[in-house]
Amino acid sequence: MADSLRRLVSAESCRLLQEKLENWYRDYEINTCDQNLNRCCEIIEMNSVIQGQLFTILNETSREGGHYAGVETIKTRLLPWLGTCFSCATSGGLFESGLSFIQLDRWNDYEQQIQMLRDEISILDAQKSVLQSRLARSRSPSPRRSRSPSPLPLRSCSPGRARRTNASRHACLVARFGDIYAHERLDAETLLRTYITDKEMVQRIIYTAAVESFQAAKMAYRQFKMRVRKTLSLGHTGLESLEDTVLDYMVRHEDLYDVQASVNEVIRSMNMNPKISFPPEVDFIVISSLIRELCRVAFSMQTLIPPLDIAFGMDGELFSETKYHRSLDSDFTAALVAYHVWPALMENDVVIVKGEAVTKRGYFGTSEFPSPFVLQLSRSRSPSPLRSGSPSTWAY
Repeated sequence: MADSLRRLVSAESCRLLQEKLENWYRDYEINTCDQNLNRCCEIIEMNSVIQGQLFTILNETSREGGHYAGVETIKTRLLPWLGTCFSCATSGGLFESGLSFIQLDRWNDYEQQIQMLRDEISILDAQKSVLQSRLARSRSPSPRRSRSPSPLPLRSCSPGRARRTNASRHACLVARFGDIYAHERLDAETLLRTYITDKEMVQRIIYTAAVESFQAAKMAYRQFKMRVRKTLSLGHTGLESLEDTVLDYMVRHEDLYDVQASVNEVIRSMNMNPKISFPPEVDFIVISSLIRELCRVAFSMQTLIPPLDIAFGMDGELFSETKYHRSLDSDFTAALVAYHVWPALMENDVVIVKGEAVTKRGYFGTSEFPSPFVLQLSRSRSPSPLRSGSPSTWAY
C-alpha cells in the first residue's frame, strides 16, 4: 500500500488538478462553449485517474488488515457514498453519457469492487447471525428447541458456477503460471543477483519460493474451505450438493484469501531451509511480490476440477524429458538433475507445463554427499565389496 500511495504523492496529480481548475475558472468567461466542455472533460479524466489509484490503495489497505479489519468503516462510509454517487450519475442525461464514455474501462471495475465489498459484509452478517443463534440456543432452557436455518451469504451465486467456468479458469491459470515463469521469475532473479553473485543459489532460492508458495496456498485453501463448509452447512438447501455450493462460493470469493499470511509463511519456511542462504543484511522479503503472485495462482488452481499442482523434485533424480527442459548451461549428456530452476505443472499426475532443471555430470548439488537416490543407484551399478574383495567406495 505504501508504494501505491508514494506513487500517487510523487505524481502530484492532485496539485495539477487544482491548477487546471483555477486556470479554467480564470478563463471560463472568455472561453467558447467547446473550450469549456473540453476543459471539463479533461478534469473529469484526471479525477477518474486519481479515483482509480485511490481505489487501488483502498483494496491494498483492506487486504493488509485481514478478513475483518475496516469492515465497519467501509459499511458506514464508503458504501453510502458510492450509492449516492451512482444515483446522482443516473439522474443526469448528458452528464451520464459523457461520463460513461470517458470512464467505461473503469466503471465495471468500480461495480465489481462494490459487489465484492457487499459480499464480504454479507459474510460477516451471516456469521454474526450464526453465532447469535448458537448463543440463543445455549441460553434456552428447552432441550428440544428447533434449529432454524441461518441466512446464507451465497444467494447471488448461480448454481454450478465453478463447473461451468472450469475450462476458462483452467486456461487462464495455466497461462498465468507461464507468465510468472517468463516475467516475474526473471525480475526476481535480476533483483537477487544484486545481492548474490552465485547464479545457482539465486535459482535455488526462486525454485524453493515456488515450492513453498504452493504448499502454503494449498494449506490456506484447505483451511478456508473448512470454514466455508462449516458456515454454509448450517442453512444449506436446494438441489445442488453442499460440496458444489462450497466450491461455487470459493470461486466467487477468492478475494477473501489472506495471501499476506501465506507470504509470511513462505518466507518463514525459506529462512529455515538449509539448502538456500541469503546475506545477513537483506531478507527473502525482497522477492515477496513473486511469492504473492505464486500463492494467488496456486490458491486459484485448487478451485479447479481437478486441481493443479506442481511436480515433486529432488536433487540427483533422473532427468525426465517429459517433465523438464534443460537449462542452457546444462551438460546435455548428463542423466541426473543437479538442481531445479522451475517446477513442472501437473494435472492428475500428467505434465501440462514443463519445468526447468540443470543437469551436470558428477554433481550432487551443495551437499557434501550424494542424495540417497543417487547413492542407491550407484551401489546397484557397482560390484559388491564382498565379491570384488575391495573396500566400499563410499566412506562417511
